[in-house]
Amino acid sequence: MPEAHATFLGLSPALWQSLWLTLRLAAITTLVLGIVGLPLAHWLNSTRSKLAAALETVVALPVVLPPTVIGFYLLVAFSPQHGPGRWWQAVTGQSLAFSFTGLVIASVFYSLPFAVQPFQAALRAVPRDLLDAGATLGASPRRVFWRLHVPLAWRGIAAGLTLGFAHTLGEFGVVLMIGGAIPGVTKVASIALYDEVQALAYPQAHAFAATLLVLAFALLLVVTILQRRRT
Repeated sequence: MPEAHATFLGLSPALWQSLWLTLRLAAITTLVLGIVGLPLAHWLNSTRSKLAAALETVVALPVVLPPTVIGFYLLVAFSPQHGPGRWWQAVTGQSLAFSFTGLVIASVFYSLPFAVQPFQAALRAVPRDLLDAGATLGASPRRVFWRLHVPLAWRGIAAGLTLGFAHTLGEFGVVLMIGGAIPGVTKVASIALYDEVQALAYPQAHAFAATLLVLAFALLLVVTILQRRRT
C-alpha cells in the first residue's frame, strides 16, 4: 500500500530503504568482483590449461541463462540439505538462503561476466612489449601485473567494475529466488518496484522507476565515456 506520511522525491521510507540496500549490495558485490574477477581475468588470458575454456564458459553462463534458473540452483545449493548451505549453517548457525550474505554470493556469480569480460579485454589491449620490458628489467610476474599491467588497463577495469555495479542494481530473478522480499534484509529496489506495481501504487512506482533510470543512465554514461577514451 502507498505510504501515507511525508516522502522525499516522492519515495516512501520503505523505498529509500530498499534503494539503500541495493546500493550496499552493489558496492559489496563490485568490491568482490574486483578482488576475484581481476586475477581470474588475468589467469584466463595467460593460462594454457585445458580447464580454461570450461571455466570461461561457466563465467559467461549468466549472460545467456534465465536469472531464475541460476537463482533456483543457487537456492538449492544454499539450502541446509546441501553442502554449501549445510556448511554455512554449521559455522554461523544461520541459513545462507534468504540472507544478505546469500544475496552477495548470488550477485557476484550473476554479475561475474559483466566484470570479467571487460577486464579480459582491457588486459589484452596492453601492448605485450611493455610487459616484456618490465620483466626484462627484473620485475616478478606479480609485480609486472600490479605495477604495470593493471595501471595501463585501468579504464577498462573501471568500466568492468561500473558495469558490475550497474548490473547488480537491476537484478530481479536471482535476488527474488535467493532472498525473497524481507524488508531491510533482502528486499532490493527491483523487488520493491514490483511490489509497488502489484499494489497499484503507480505514483510511487513512477517516482521510483525514474530514480533508478537516472541512476542507471549515469552509470552507463560513465562506462561509455571510459570506453570512448580507450579508442
